[in-house]
Amino acid sequence: MAVFIDGCYWHGCPEHYRRPASNVDYWDDKVVRNRARDAETTTRLEADGWTVLRYWEHESPAEVALKVAQMVAPKAKRS
Repeated sequence: MAVFIDGCYWHGCPEHYRRPASNVDYWDDKVVRNRARDAETTTRLEADGWTVLRYWEHESPAEVALKVAQMVAPKAKRS
């Protein structure tokens, strides 16, 4: 299992990302490249049999930990 916590700024969170006021072209391209790399990484890992979980940095750490624990638990214990 691979668990990623993506930063709202660096990965273009739809809820919290705010475009910077300066050097806009650079930052727009940077976020697009980061998201493309994220998608490629997910695709490659899944092709190799990994379960990939992605969460945003603003999500509750306790809720994320619970979700990860549920995925790690044997199927009989999942609810």
